[in-house]
Amino acid sequence: MSVPFDLLITGGRIVTPTGVVTGDLAVRGEEIAVIGTGLGPATTTIDATGKYVMPGGVDPHAHIEQMSGMGVMNADTFETATRSAAMGGTTSVISFAAQAKGARLADTVADYSARATRGAMIDYAFHMTVTDTGVPAFETDLAALIAGGERSIKVFTTYNIQLSDAQILSVMSAARTHGALVCVHAETDAIIAQAKSALIAAGKTAPHYHAASHPRMAEIEAVERICRFAEYLGQPVMLFHISTTEGAAAVRAARKRGAPVWAETCPHYLFMTEDILHQPGLEGSKWMCSPPQRQVADQEALWSALQDGDLQLVSSDHAPYRFDETGKLTAGPDAGFHEIANGLPGLETRLPLMFDAMVSGGRGGPEGFARLTASAPAEIYGLPQKGALAPGMHADITLWDPEKTTTYRENDLHDNVGYNPWVGRTIKGWPTDVWLRGNHIVQGGTFVANPGSGRKINRPNLAVTPTPPQT
Repeated sequence: MSVPFDLLITGGRIVTPTGVVTGDLAVRGEEIAVIGTGLGPATTTIDATGKYVMPGGVDPHAHIEQMSGMGVMNADTFETATRSAAMGGTTSVISFAAQAKGARLADTVADYSARATRGAMIDYAFHMTVTDTGVPAFETDLAALIAGGERSIKVFTTYNIQLSDAQILSVMSAARTHGALVCVHAETDAIIAQAKSALIAAGKTAPHYHAASHPRMAEIEAVERICRFAEYLGQPVMLFHISTTEGAAAVRAARKRGAPVWAETCPHYLFMTEDILHQPGLEGSKWMCSPPQRQVADQEALWSALQDGDLQLVSSDHAPYRFDETGKLTAGPDAGFHEIANGLPGLETRLPLMFDAMVSGGRGGPEGFARLTASAPAEIYGLPQKGALAPGMHADITLWDPEKTTTYRENDLHDNVGYNPWVGRTIKGWPTDVWLRGNHIVQGGTFVANPGSGRKINRPNLAVTPTPPQT
């Protein structure tokens, strides 16, 4: 007689879309078969008594095998980044297919897809980063890629890869026509350039001056402008890494007007302030990211925005650079903040940090945690069968021990970065086991998957809804 289930997780607190239930979760093949009590038998049975059974995390914003605006390559490959993600409880990631100037968009996506096919060990999708709309066949490529399931586009309003307002409106119009979400790094380049120039002229180039080089007004102005673009065209937009009280307020006001706008923030804005940049020598560069960390009042405003639904997601914005001459210190031991690559690792730490705050610390509970870190990103970005524990969904499951306490060490992550930006921070709650489509890829804290075992996620439809354009 055949065994009805391949995997049975028994006695856990199962966090489902309709609430937390104590019982059993059964898996058949790659999918969740049933959630109930007294299920079985199964080929493999796991006792989850006293633990939370959560959906595998969905990280919708990570830079993998990508060149920075300063020409520095990320530290991680798809193999090291996805290993790190899995060890932190994440089973799906959306990274970037980043167009170089002069490159065809179709070639860019094909290149990144090939890299991920070789190395990725969790499931993945891409945002298409558009930096050059003047290349041959741009519009044709964009339309075909969207139709083929590449349902999100990223643009910048700053750095040497920014698009003009006219180009952004053109990309947004094409996205509306073909059915894609436009994601925006929204900071006003002119404000940043003026602030940076003034600091350099005054000799203020230590890493902690990075915060002053990205004034909060740069975020405020750009977020408000992009919200108006979305409102004007009726085109859905995702605002990346909101860091300020005013940025969150601008998103809230736009959504109240009916603009098709969504927004995210990141753990480094919820748990760090710009004071972290004040370190001896160039040590502070480990924590440089853009936008920079802000103030305690901004942290509280961001938490309120998450709780009120004004911000819908928490991503890692994983942008890893080693603290050596191949990464942060390519410009040498006397580098100024303007010569140092921005970004810090986060794929592995996003979920433990949020679990500690939301579940252990009570800022939203297990259901709120699962929504912000798994179900909402899967829904907004249109990832079929991802982000929730329910029959018919992929068996992407993370088992959390709510009593396990861990203090982060200097270099204890499973990426290729060489340092942990959260060193010294103590976390209560820990992901001990992870399944990807029913495959047990983290077993009691040991990673066991193979390169290439991740699978590309096809996104057949635009998940969010456009609105009528303004006339």
